[in-house]
Amino acid sequence: MFTPTLSRLGPPGPFPHAPLAHPLDRKWLHYAFLSRCGRQALIANLSVLGSSTGAVFADPGAPAAGRRSGTGTAAEGQHMAILLVYEEGHGWSATQFNAEQPEVPWSAFRLPHPRGEAGAFRVAARSAAPAADVLLTRTSRPCTSQCAPFGEDEHLRWQSEPGVLGTGTLRHGDGTVTETDLLGYHERVRGRWSWPTLGGWVFGFVNDPSGPADAAPPSAVVFTLIQPAYPADAANGSVMLWRDGRMIRHFPRRNLRVAVSGSLDRGRVATVPPLADLLGTPPMAAVPGRLLITARLGDDRLVLDFRSRTAGRIANPSETSLHPFSVHETLGPCTVEGRIGGRRIGFRTEGIVEFAGGAHD
Repeated sequence: MFTPTLSRLGPPGPFPHAPLAHPLDRKWLHYAFLSRCGRQALIANLSVLGSSTGAVFADPGAPAAGRRSGTGTAAEGQHMAILLVYEEGHGWSATQFNAEQPEVPWSAFRLPHPRGEAGAFRVAARSAAPAADVLLTRTSRPCTSQCAPFGEDEHLRWQSEPGVLGTGTLRHGDGTVTETDLLGYHERVRGRWSWPTLGGWVFGFVNDPSGPADAAPPSAVVFTLIQPAYPADAANGSVMLWRDGRMIRHFPRRNLRVAVSGSLDRGRVATVPPLADLLGTPPMAAVPGRLLITARLGDDRLVLDFRSRTAGRIANPSETSLHPFSVHETLGPCTVEGRIGGRRIGFRTEGIVEFAGGAHD
């Protein structure tokens, strides 16, 4: 009997309801928000991993009723949830892997999903702090899905949507509860990868907050740079620009120039949760102090200038390496300027950038 070989891009998609057929197969739902005042941040990641004992039909969210995140049967896969909360004066607080999460989490990619209709989203530590209890509303349309192959048979597929609104409360690690008004980003990810082979990535977004509070931002930018360990030509990335909720430009990797300079003071990097510091987690490379991305396509030009101010480091164990893979959720001011379709674009606000890497033997 002939068995077709799986494409290096994974199952035919873009995001099919296909099983997770390998222990390194993964699905993610990612959420990242900044308050309009720039003093607060909410970042959450809900995931499900495949099993070594057979195919798994599952989506991110809590496993079967009565089971905790961070667990799951072979048939359910391994469900995890990570939550980070930040506010000036309170600093970073986080819960990793076993956060309480909804069985069917809010997602702009769950159809039908009309724009302008709010949905509840609550993620909390089992100790009740930190926690996020917010109503989320989409205002925009997603980009087309993107896919990057690398290694021998690994790949990463993602789809992004900025301009997500949120209102509600954040509970910090010290138990303090604050109200928040959020503007952020949502993403879904599917793929098969190991941390050393994936290498690392630089990902971020920025929404222009100058528009009406209940509408899509006038402009939004999402960028991704993936740096796999091999093959030599596997690096991938893009810069995407939205105007009033619709993507109007996609700059591919060959049209990007990326530069970093300086480094963020290590005293401004918090390893979360704090227990990780007590387990001998090795140090990571310094977080860049400045990230400059220039995108050009024909007469169109877009420049993003991000300055790191503070970062929360998530140290993830690697399934195929003895070293952790670290994700630095980095906050700071970002300036966007350029000219698109003959129209000037320019704004300055707060942004979130992920600098990720490690797990190399």
